[in-house]
Order: sequence, then C-alpha cells, then structure tokens
Amino acid sequence: MDQFTLNLLVVGATFALYIGIAIWARAGSTSEFYAAGRGVHPVTNGMATAADWMSAASFISMAGLIAFTGYDNSSFLMGWTGGYVLLALLLAPYLRKFGKFTVPEFIGDRFYSSTARMVAVICLIVASVTYVIGQMTGVGVAFSRFLEVDVSTGLFIGAAVVFCYAVLGGMKGVTYTQVAQYCVLITAYTIPAVFISLQLTGNPIPGLGLFGEHTASGEPLLAKLDQVVQDLGFNSYTGHHADTFNMLLFTISLMIGTAGLPHVIMRFFTVPKVADARWSAGWTLVFIALLYLTAPAVGAMARLNLIDTVYPNGPQAEALMYEERPDWMKNWEVTGLLKFEDKNGDGQIQWYNDKSEGFAATATANGWQGSELSVNRDILVLANPEIAQLPGWVIAVVAAGGLAAALSTAAGLLLAISSAVSHDLFKGQLTPNMSEKAELLTARISMAVAIGVATYLGLNPPGFAAQTVALAFGLAAASIFPALMMGIFSKRVNNTGAVAGMLTGLIVTLVYIFLHKGWFFIPGTNSFSDADPLLGTIKSTSFGAIGAALNFTVAIVVSRATEEPPQEIQDLVESVRIPKGAGAAVDH
Repeated sequence: MDQFTLNLLVVGATFALYIGIAIWARAGSTSEFYAAGRGVHPVTNGMATAADWMSAASFISMAGLIAFTGYDNSSFLMGWTGGYVLLALLLAPYLRKFGKFTVPEFIGDRFYSSTARMVAVICLIVASVTYVIGQMTGVGVAFSRFLEVDVSTGLFIGAAVVFCYAVLGGMKGVTYTQVAQYCVLITAYTIPAVFISLQLTGNPIPGLGLFGEHTASGEPLLAKLDQVVQDLGFNSYTGHHADTFNMLLFTISLMIGTAGLPHVIMRFFTVPKVADARWSAGWTLVFIALLYLTAPAVGAMARLNLIDTVYPNGPQAEALMYEERPDWMKNWEVTGLLKFEDKNGDGQIQWYNDKSEGFAATATANGWQGSELSVNRDILVLANPEIAQLPGWVIAVVAAGGLAAALSTAAGLLLAISSAVSHDLFKGQLTPNMSEKAELLTARISMAVAIGVATYLGLNPPGFAAQTVALAFGLAAASIFPALMMGIFSKRVNNTGAVAGMLTGLIVTLVYIFLHKGWFFIPGTNSFSDADPLLGTIKSTSFGAIGAALNFTVAIVVSRATEEPPQEIQDLVESVRIPKGAGAAVDH
C-alpha cells in the first residue's frame, strides 16, 4: 500500500471517530454546550484539558523551533509548563467554586460591572482569534503534506473539519473528542521518538537518549550535535546566545499567558465540584508531561538527522546532490514549505548559516554563494519519521497526531469565542430574554464566523505556529490574567480599576505587536521587527509580561483613587478563597 493511501486511511479513521463522538455527545442544552453539564470525571477532564492545551504549537512547532535554535528556545518548555502549574494552583479551583460558565461572566460578576464583562469579552476574542491563527497554520501544514496539496488548500480542508465537529458538539462533544485526540496525539508523538532514540542512541526512552551516547560515533549525542552545527556556522546547540532579559520576559509572558487562556480555564467549569477541579489539574500535568519530557529529544534528534541527510559524510565532506535527494524532500517540496535554490550551480544542497560573519571565509573557500535549503520550522516533527526512514504506518500515525493536536485546541478556542459572544455579549447584555434555543444558534453562528476569520488570517500568519501562539499568550497575559488574579486575591480592586487595567494591558500590547508584525497581521505594514525591536531587546512575543505589569499597576492605582467595592463583593471574594466548611482560626 502506498504512503498516500495509508495516510488517508489512518487520518480518515480518526476523523470519523471525532465526528462520531461529536454526534453521540451532541449538546442539547446551554449547560452541555458551555460546560458539558458539569459532569465530566477529573481523569477524563485532565486528558481533555491536556489535548486542549497541547496544540499545534506543542506538537508540530515547538520541537522544530527548539531543533533550529537549541537551548535558547527552551523558554517555550519552561513558560508553558510553569504556566500550567500557576493555573492549577492559583486559578482553577477558585474559578470552579465561583460556578460560572465563562471567564467574562466571572469578571462581570466579580467586578459588578457589565462594562468589565464586555471588556473581558473583547480581550478573550482578541487573544483567542490570534491563537486560532496559529492552530489553523498547523492544520494547513499537516494537511498539505499528507494530502499532497499546497498549504492553502490544506488550511481550507482543516477549517471544514473543525466546522463539522466543533459547531455541532459544543463543550460536551469537544470534551470527549479531545480525549480521543489526546490518545492519538500522544501515541503519534511518542512512537517515532522511541524509534529514533533507539536508532541514534540505543535507548528506548527519548529523554534519556538525549543525554546518552551517539551509537555511530560513540560520543555524547549533544556534543556531536554541538559540533556539527558549529561546523556549518550555526551557534552551538546547548549554548546560551539570546538576550537574557528578553528570554526572561518571554518565559514570564508564556507562564502568565497560560494561566489567562480562557479556553483552558473553561475546562475547569466542566467538573462536578471544586475538589475535582484540583484533581483535574493534577491529571492534566501528568498527561502534559508525557509530551513535554519528550519534546527536547525530538528536536535535537531531528536536527541531527536533517544534517546527516544533507551531509551524509559529515559537514566537512561534499553535500548531497539535489538529484539524489530522498523522497521525503520531494514530498515536502510539493507543499512549498521546503525549498531549494542552486545559487552556485553545482547541483549540491549547501545548507549553512550564511548570516555568520565568522563562517563567511569558509563558505567562500568552498565556493558557496549562500544557503540553498529553506526549511519551515513547522514541518520538522511531521517530517521526522520520514527523515529517519521509519515504517509507513508510523508516518501515517504522526499525520493523524499532528492534526489531532491542532484540531483539538482549535475547537476549544472556538468554543471560548462562541461562548463569549452568545452567552456574555448577546444573552448577558444585548438580548437578555433570548431563549436557550436562540442562544445555542447564536453560539454556533459566532463559532462559524470565527472559523472563517481564523482561516483567512491563517493564510498569511505572522510567524510559525508556536510564534503566533506566543503572541496570543502575550495578549492573554496582558489583559485577562491580571483581572483574574486581582478578582480572586484582592478585595480592594474595583470595577473602574479592573476595566482601566484590562484596556491598558490589551491596547499597549496589541499596538506593540502590530508595530512588529504588521497592523492586523497584514504583511508589510510593520514599522519594526523582532530582530530590531522598538524597546531595547524586547521582542513582540515577550511584551505580554510588560503589558501585564501595566495592567496590574493601572488597576491598583485607579482602584485606590476611587471607591471601595461594595461589602457584598468583598464578602464574595472572601468566600471564593476559603474552602467550604473551614472554621475560623482559634487562639491557643
């Protein structure tokens, strides 16, 4: 059976499973559409949350960014995992105890203001739409390769699939679909990693193989990788070369952005009680760890395999002839995500760092006139089993896993958007007397519109999948996270302060991003770039931490300058923070 047919069978089978689950778990009420009837078991919810959280950025893009940069991109790992711990400890149980459907509903009630609720809706939509762009980018990459079409066609196909099962099922359908998707994506991520680790190090555990010895050379794997990348003019893989201050801000931005993402927070509204929210968080960490402990090894081994493909006899010897390139390169060239340009006309594939001044003399002596291979970072994980020449069924499973990762998060984000529009905007403000049937219809229409917008913007994304997602995390960090934290842990912050803080954080961060990525992400409209940022070394992906600091500062200053919240709101905050049945402290 040829690879294309095998891909269709495996991917088609998983899609049939997802859509079947959506039909079986079709939401019949607003409670089921928004919170799955609040009857999801903590283990089930933990698995669904892990799938919701581990998006195309985690599955497809993160290891690729680590592979091409090394240690400096480990901030993706630190920020996202650290952020989930923050979410689990500081937000999830308290929000579940509050007992609302959506994040804007919590903010509106806590800050006793319809204006605060509307501002939260705007913040949620801006962050979620930006996030969905990254997911649709990943969907397009995956579909383009495994259906052998260009990336734009792949994006349209993926959008149609998301429409079918997300619009139909709501949170109830999405929850059980995400459980299936987690099983698919973790299997797809782990199997090739185990095979490749065995090939390169003889160790079946990728995380341990990363620090083991390279089987062929007998030297430590990371030491060999350091050597070969430096032989091609790149920075050492394990060294720290980025700006430390920007890296710190980026990690903080990812952490607090994770804790402010509405589509993840919504998952904790689906369990029966507060204790279940805590258990859900714990189980989610377990399920997330299975992928995140493997990702650094996947990135390092993929980079080494890619270099070995281009330079089969080592970087000091002649490069691969283009006419002799392997089938996987030919397959990815169809998508436009891998390109070759024979700049010196010798028919060989020269791939090196042509931006390195220190390597320029070596390149000139070799007769090289520029790096000739362009590899999109987002393809590396999907191409990894092909590069390592693994069996066809492994390649097909990875295809299904990549799509599961992108589609699961896209569905969660779209649900968060539709809930904000239908429940908070229309039901909460514009038409409070609308029927439950009308509310469900409004939710599904708004989800369909969001899919259309994200698909359009996904045709020209502002970066690789993980980089686009990082922008969304920055927006959530600057706008939503501070409001949630102050709403739970500060009785003094009032509605005026919360609104002023959210607007300040959102507007300043959004403007900074647009200045670097283009207004409304339109290519060519930017005034700065992340290579030459507006403020010192602070890149657009790192600015969320600055926006959050401004949000906190403005909210506290404005609140201190205005009236205290009503006593009943202060009592509400106190009740949310204290476990049910806890008695007062006794003086012994």
